[in-house]
Amino acid sequence: MKDLIIVGAGGFGRELLQWIKDINKVNKTWTIKGFIDDNSNALADLQCDYKVIGSIKEWEPNYNEVYACAIANPGIKENVVASLKSKGASFESIIHPKAIIGDHNRIGEGLIAYPNSCITANVVIGDFVTLLSSGIGHDAIVGDYSTISSYCDITGGVKIGKRVFLGSHVTIVPGRKIGDDAFLGAGSVVVTHIKEKTKVMGNPAKKILF
Repeated sequence: MKDLIIVGAGGFGRELLQWIKDINKVNKTWTIKGFIDDNSNALADLQCDYKVIGSIKEWEPNYNEVYACAIANPGIKENVVASLKSKGASFESIIHPKAIIGDHNRIGEGLIAYPNSCITANVVIGDFVTLLSSGIGHDAIVGDYSTISSYCDITGGVKIGKRVFLGSHVTIVPGRKIGDDAFLGAGSVVVTHIKEKTKVMGNPAKKILF
């Protein structure tokens, strides 16, 4: 078994740890070593089975190590993954035993799929997509490094670009296109195409400024 290190020791990292432990209960797959995080105090005053064992910036991968990415922000996720891969790091997909993955899907590297997430039929998932407990309908496409928070409904034929962030409870009606680097706020109901680098929120979702 290879040693598994979680990249990011925030709340997402601690959740991901639990799902990795759940996988190991079903089929012992990895030896968990701990977290790497640039905040050495990320787990201070928190109950956790494992520790921060080093910083992301200074970490040098070992030949027997693999990694799981627990960073939700798409842009930061892409930069951190690129940095570690340039040093030779290899990333795992973490797919919870209670996730549903249908037949005839194309799934890229480094998928994180939470319990009760669902990828139905003829879906294309890019690299390092984070899928919390949400569903993706038939013939949808999700671009590299995108993050889909919990309880989202990605309906049939939706096309989500690269580095897109969906807050919780987002609904996208069938066939809509979401441009690269878009941000969809929690609870948004998307009934139109969304241009790249656009932030939207509401029902129906409309452009907002932060």
